[in-house]
Amino acid sequence: MSTLFQSIKEDHEEMYEYHDQYKRAHERGDVDAQARWARQLTWEVARHAVGEEIVVYPLMEKHLGDKGKELADHDREEHQSVKEKLYKLESLKPATDEYHRLLTVIMESLHHHNDDEEINDLPALEAAIGQQASKEAAASFLKTKKLVPTRSHPSAPNKPPAETLVGLMSAPIDKLKDWFSSFPTEGEMAQAKEELKHRDHDAAAGRAASANH
Repeated sequence: MSTLFQSIKEDHEEMYEYHDQYKRAHERGDVDAQARWARQLTWEVARHAVGEEIVVYPLMEKHLGDKGKELADHDREEHQSVKEKLYKLESLKPATDEYHRLLTVIMESLHHHNDDEEINDLPALEAAIGQQASKEAAASFLKTKKLVPTRSHPSAPNKPPAETLVGLMSAPIDKLKDWFSSFPTEGEMAQAKEELKHRDHDAAAGRAASANH
């Protein structure tokens, strides 16, 4: 069974893989593929963000004291900014310059946010709760992701218990809409999953390298 750190890092790797697939489609001018991969990326980010807000951030507040509340509030603010940008992205036409620029900004924000979680937040939380509780939290996180919205809802509250109720109530409609949206084909997803096996973004090393430039 995966720990919370491992489960969340796997999600981060999926985000980066889907964005890489989008960038390749953009470089070859494949408009339909750009739309499919951007939709897959948005779907993953939306579920991931709400899953963290329901499961992870309350644990940080409970087990890390004032520092945990400070970290959780900061993470929620960054999520809110990304949600608002994702919401705007859905109103734009894929393959346009504005769409591409906004998605680039979203991914830059997510890289910074995800690195903070991997370097600071999650190691501190796991040290406080222990391996078994971390595995239990990971199971809750994965289960929650199956129920939460798959589209961005920037106006929804982002703290329990309201976020839990609003998130779960809006999920069925979102999932129905998703049936009518274009996602990557089975072949495209199989290729991406294969590439994921070889991905291992080192947040600490990447941040150190950036600081030295």
